[in-house]
This record gives sequence, structure tokens and C-alpha cells, in this order.
Amino acid sequence: MIILVSTAQRATYREVFAVAEFRALWLAQLLSVAGDQLAKVALTVLVYDRTRSSLLAAITFAVSFVPAFLGGLTLSGLADRLPRRTVMIACDLIRGVLVLVMAVPGMPLAVTVTLLFVVSMLMAPFNSARAAVYPDVLAGDRYVIGTAVTLTTYQLAQVVGFAAGGAVVGFFGARPALLVDAATFTVSALLIQVRVQRRPASRHDGARAAPLADMMAGLRLVFTHANLRTLMLFGWVAAFYNVPEGVAAPFAGQLHAGAVGVGLLLAAGPAGYTLGAAAFGRFVPPLRRPRLMAPLAAACCLILVLIAVQPELPMALLILAASGACSCFQVAANSEFVLATPPGQRSQAFGLATGGMGLGQGVAMIAAGAAALHFPPSAVIACSGAIGVLAVLAITAGSPRSLQ
Repeated sequence: MIILVSTAQRATYREVFAVAEFRALWLAQLLSVAGDQLAKVALTVLVYDRTRSSLLAAITFAVSFVPAFLGGLTLSGLADRLPRRTVMIACDLIRGVLVLVMAVPGMPLAVTVTLLFVVSMLMAPFNSARAAVYPDVLAGDRYVIGTAVTLTTYQLAQVVGFAAGGAVVGFFGARPALLVDAATFTVSALLIQVRVQRRPASRHDGARAAPLADMMAGLRLVFTHANLRTLMLFGWVAAFYNVPEGVAAPFAGQLHAGAVGVGLLLAAGPAGYTLGAAAFGRFVPPLRRPRLMAPLAAACCLILVLIAVQPELPMALLILAASGACSCFQVAANSEFVLATPPGQRSQAFGLATGGMGLGQGVAMIAAGAAALHFPPSAVIACSGAIGVLAVLAITAGSPRSLQ
């Protein structure tokens, strides 16, 4: 049985940022995520300008979900079998080159979308390698606080990337935006090369191990060990409470809020999460965090049921922000999952967990979008919240006593 490894001594954000390797990894993440969002906006605009097809533009924007899942299944194990620093640098450099090719004038759209598919797949081994390195960089509760910082940074970097993407594309065009994205990958690789310590591979079978056997071993690990399975399933609850993002546009229409309302609705959840995660890491004692996962996950979904009363925009934003604040339980789920995984399988297990999370969110959003064609978006959001509560109850009922 794998046990939880929360420590009793509480760390501070200052202690976390005092670690030079963490600062380098954090800044590399900020650059890469913001650059990726900028590139998504640029490619969406580029495809729409050349085809005038809203469907093709939407497909271009969403094309990253499937390869991210496939990359999590098939490529994340590379960061267990090879030095993780090397994997991160290689993924950054390859993605930078591929994005540069996308920016070549006259590049066929089919080639552009294919290159985007590969770039998105390479995100999985990079993220898995970085997640697996953090426990080596941050000891004890500093790792949990560092996880809170990285998850919050991901949310903020997405917002910044989308906002910057719209501005850069609007003023300079799509191709300069792609060049900026390529530059972020290059800077990220340099930061990791210069500031992150070289460490040997966690496993000694190297690249000779069969990727399929590696993937199956990872699947057996996360689904047969009770703690890992429960922690992963708590992470997948995100599929239910992130549904408002998938129906933000029609929900804003229902509220008569216009385009500004769409932006506010999309920002409310991440804003709430930012505050919740900061408070969770700063004020909740380390040993209590795993036991708060179930109550917070249930509250995160239950709050969304209030949308059924069809509130005005200000109250809807407050509800979404409160739900986002409760989603801070993901800090505990993420950190406990990585720490409870054997070091030699951390990257593979993390890739499987995050790949499944991304796929679940994509499926849930598509289903919510289809439902919103026949029912009010407020009803769809409330129903998703109710289903999420039932899912949390089912996960909790089957979880080990240490997580209840």
C-alpha cells in the first residue's frame, strides 16, 4: 500500500522562491504556457483568415486536447527512462523549431495543423519531466507550496497568453505571434540548461524499454494502488466544475452580457482558484490538506448548482469565483499523487493522470455544449455541478481511510 507523505512543518512562499532551480522552472513554465496560448490565438486567426471557416478555426483551437492526451499515454515515460533535464530541453528546442516552421509564409494549413499536433504531444513529456523534478528540487512542505505556485501560474499564464495573443495578433499579425512563441521555447530551454541541475535518469533501462510495456506498467500502477487511484480521480473531478468554461459564450448570451461578459465568466474561476490556492497553501496545516480534498471537491461542484436560479451577471461571477476557490483541493491531489508515486514511474504516472484529466474536460465541455443547444446554459452548468457532487461521493466512498 502506498501511503501519503504530507509533512507537518509548514513552508512559506519565500522559502520556495529562494530555491534557484525552482525559480528557473517556474519562469520557464510561465514563458511556455503564455507562448502556447499566444500561438493558439495566432493559428486560429490565421486559419480563419485563410479559410473564412469558423469550424476549421474552432478545430485548430481545440486540436491540442487529443495530442496532449496521446502524449501523456505514450511519451511521458521518456522522462523516467532518460534524464529529466535533457527531456525538458529537447522538448523545448524541438517545439521551438516546429513553431518556426509554422510561421513560414505560405505553409499549407494541413502541415500547420499537423505541426501543432506534434507540438501539443511534446507538451506531455515536458510537463511530466518538470513535475517529476520538483520533488528533487523542493523538500517537504516546500514541494506542496511549489505545486500551488505552479498550478496558479498555469492559470495566470493562460489568461496572460490569451490577452497578449489577441493584442499581438491584432497589431502585428499571426506570424510575428508565432515567432514570439518560438522565442519563449528557446528562452525556456536556456533557463533549464543554465539553472537546473543535471540529474541521472530515475530508471536504468534507458530508452531500450518498450514504450507500450512502460505505458501498461503505468496504467497498472495508477489504477491498482488505492491512494494513487483516488488522488487521480479527485483530479479528474475538474471535468465537472470546468464545464462553465465550455458554455461561457451561450451563458453570457443568456445573461445579456455580451463579449465582455464572456471574458469575465472565463476569468472568474481562475481568479477564485488563485486566491483559494494561495490561502490553502499558506493557512491550512500540511497534515490536514489531504483530508480536505473530498469536502472541497464536493463544495466546488455543489456551488455550481446555484446557477440554476439564473442569477444576474455579478452573482454568477461570484458563484463561479467561489467554485474556483474551492478547487484549490487540486493542490493537495497533485502534490500527494506525485510524492506517492515511485520515483522511477513519476513521469509516466503524472502524464497518464493529466492526460486523462484533459481528455475528461474536453469530453465534458463538448457534451455541455451539445446540451446547451437544447437547454439553458444555466441548467447545464447546474446539472454538471450536481453530477460532480455524486462523483465526489462515489470517489470518497471507495477511497482509503487516510483520505476520508
